[in-house]
Amino acid sequence: MHDSTLSVVVGWPLSLGERMKRRDFITLMGSTAITWPLVARAQQPERIQRIGVLVPYASDEPESTLRLAAFRHELERRGWSEGRNVHIDYRFAAGSSDRYLPLAQELMGLQPDVILAVSGLVTATVQRETHSIPIVFTNTSDPIGEGLVANLARPGGNVTGALQYETGIVGKWLALLKEIAPHLTRAALIGNPKTTVFDYFLQGAEAAAPSLAIEIVPSPVENSDADIERAIASFAAIPNGGLILPPDSTTISRRNLVVALAARYRLPAVYPFRIFVDAGGLMSYGTDFIEMFQLAASYVDRILRGAKPSDLPVQAPTKYQTVINLKTAKALGFVVPATLLVRADEVIE
Repeated sequence: MHDSTLSVVVGWPLSLGERMKRRDFITLMGSTAITWPLVARAQQPERIQRIGVLVPYASDEPESTLRLAAFRHELERRGWSEGRNVHIDYRFAAGSSDRYLPLAQELMGLQPDVILAVSGLVTATVQRETHSIPIVFTNTSDPIGEGLVANLARPGGNVTGALQYETGIVGKWLALLKEIAPHLTRAALIGNPKTTVFDYFLQGAEAAAPSLAIEIVPSPVENSDADIERAIASFAAIPNGGLILPPDSTTISRRNLVVALAARYRLPAVYPFRIFVDAGGLMSYGTDFIEMFQLAASYVDRILRGAKPSDLPVQAPTKYQTVINLKTAKALGFVVPATLLVRADEVIE
């Protein structure tokens, strides 16, 4: 299947609540012979409304598949059925920021009724192409700083959505590193400024670091394996260091490399998503993306029914998850404190 397009119809046998657990959601995803009962509607034909979706990752990225399935499920729950009253057009940038603009322009040509933009930089690209088509964002951390909305309570314009992280999240990442590696004195912030709001997270890191006696080492990288390896190898030359990675399509698409480099140089690292931990990373702390994409779907639903993005406040996440890989901790020579294990939502052994 070509990387830039994907059309999937997923049905569901059960009505899941807003606070559905991730593992239950994945279990449902594994079912094959399932159907979703159609919502009773009036007899007259319905106009098929069009949703455009622009994703910075590849179409076969497992976590993206789950998130988009959560988005579709929530739309189904609210009465929107693919092929009956809604059509969804997907475009995937496969980790390349150079593809954001042409893919956004492709979606504009399809004249969607609303667009789901997955990341702040993707949203900014789409917004430059239209000030009339409603845009709902997710995976976005600094919507005011990026000029997407006027303020969180009343966004104004044609953009609103679900907030991913506030700058304070970096303090939590640093505290987790210090908890698992008490002698840590340095932390590298690894990210590509072209695919993440690097300065936004750097600001949060520098604000939180002094209270933990940690020196922040800004380590911007480019969209290449060699540059990521150079940055981590250079940082690892001085002892007592650790890694923090903000959400970034560049490092997500190269997570196996990042995890391998952390292991090679025996660096504790905290990641924004559990997919890094599934790949062998030490630990992650971040938002529940099932909830985030359900929130985004709720706004798409309201806009399709006549609501204006300017009147819909930006929603903040309410659920966070901590995942720890004990096997990796042991390999790196770290003992995970019992207090941290108790707080973890999932422990991989």
